[in-house]
Amino acid sequence: MKIAIASSGRDLDSLIDPRFGRCPYFLIVDSKNDKLEVIENEAGQTFRGAGVSAAQVVVNKGVKAVIAGNFGPNAVSVLNNSGVKIYGGISGITVGEIVKQYRAGELKETTAVTTPSGMGRGGGWGRGRQ
Repeated sequence: MKIAIASSGRDLDSLIDPRFGRCPYFLIVDSKNDKLEVIENEAGQTFRGAGVSAAQVVVNKGVKAVIAGNFGPNAVSVLNNSGVKIYGGISGITVGEIVKQYRAGELKETTAVTTPSGMGRGGGWGRGRQ
């Protein structure tokens, strides 16, 4: 089974990225043979729709589970509709460690949005209130 992990870097020693749609990389681990595939997340550079685009990329790769810090509503919708399991709310751990936890059955699956309020909604121009 293929698992996609939102990562800040290109190897198993990289930290889990808190953002699914805007993470720099997806590390796809095949649990059958431990093969690792690194995908640069081009969706993370888009102005809008990063979550949907990123979700479509991992679904097209045949991924059956995704792991990240947070998932927005549009990404959750695409992943749920595609039958991909979601494991969110994870931070401060390496990709390699989270793979071990996944294999040990220590992660809790979610079907809900895990993005904190106000994060990932767009519309913010970095100007603050005036």
